[in-house]
Parts: sequence; structure tokens; C-alpha cells
Amino acid sequence: MTFRLLSSGPLRVGLVSGLAVVGLVLSGCAGSDPQRGGTPSASVSETSSATPTPTPTPSSVYKPADAKGRAENVPVPVLPEEAKSETKEGLQAFARYWYSTLSYAYETGDMAPMQSISSSTCASCTKIKAEVEEWNREGRWMAGGKMVVQAVESNFTETAPSEYQVIVQAYQETIDFYLPGGNLKGSLPRQPAIGDIMIAVHNGSVWQANRIEHLVNQ
Repeated sequence: MTFRLLSSGPLRVGLVSGLAVVGLVLSGCAGSDPQRGGTPSASVSETSSATPTPTPTPSSVYKPADAKGRAENVPVPVLPEEAKSETKEGLQAFARYWYSTLSYAYETGDMAPMQSISSSTCASCTKIKAEVEEWNREGRWMAGGKMVVQAVESNFTETAPSEYQVIVQAYQETIDFYLPGGNLKGSLPRQPAIGDIMIAVHNGSVWQANRIEHLVNQ
């Protein structure tokens, strides 16, 4: 069995379908005003006879996004120590970490973790960044969309100095697109898992994703 790259095609079925929905729903919300209900400021009465009791700090409990609002206290993906080494195991661990930063981006709209490990020449990465950031403007948000990695494999053969390929089998969970006020604009159901190929380069201390493409059989 051989594979070929879709060099000018989509990144992957589930992911790119999600981006297509982003573009579709964006076209229907131009000029819409965020309907935010402001939270009134609590009035504070001054007392001189007693020392104020400190208000307990709420625990940082993770809350996934839903119709009521964005996700809260989403754990930032942490790069495993193993993912720093220029080894087969290090490359595979890095690939899993990259997809965890993609999940984080969908859930929070924060592209920083993924950008920090992706090359500026990665066209798919640039497209994802533009679409995710566009949807997360003007009070909009996403819910779901977690990337689930089922398998990672590499023969760890150099295709250029310190450059290697790794195959990732992954799917994206259902993702919902919300407008200000919690109105559901559209959804993308979970798609079947499909293969991606990542081309990554090790710069001596860390890996960087240079290219990610959708794979097809031929």
C-alpha cells in the first residue's frame, strides 16, 4: 500500500470540514451585535468595626464550553520531555502533543501553543489559525472539536537533515459553533478517523511541524 500527499488539498476530512463550517456560519453573522448581558457590579458597604473576611478563591475547575459560554480553566498542553529528543519515540510523542495543541486551539481560540511548535511555512497551520481566530471574534465561540489520536507511526528515516515523516490516525469530535447569546449557528458531527502525514524537523533541542497533509490510498 502506498500513499500520496494532497499537496493542494485539505488538511484532513474532519478538521477541514470544521473549517468549512466556520466559513459558512461566518457568512451569516456579518453585522450581528454581541448580545451580552452585563454583570452588574456588586456594591460594597464599608465597615470600620470588623476586618473583612477574605472571599474564598474558586478552585480552577475545568468547564467545557456549551451554550452558556466558553470553556473555562482549560489545561494548557504540556510538552512531554520525551517529545524533545531526536528519536523515533520523541517524534511520535511530539506528533501527539501537536494534536493536543490543536484541540486546545479549538476549545479556547488560543493558537499560541500550536504556533510555537509550527513552522511559519506550514500552510495548513496558517489556515487553521486564521479560521479559528476569525470565529472566536465578536463574542462567538466553539464547543467540542477535540482531536482524538488513535495511532502514530514513523519509520524514522531522514528525508532531509533532521527531517522526518510521521503518520497520524486521528478524528475530531463533534464541534458546535455559537453566536453571542448562546445561539447555535451550526454543528459538525464527528467524522471518521483518517490518516495525516506530518513532516517535522528537529532543530537540536525541539521539534517543529513543517507540513501536515491529508493522506489518501492509491
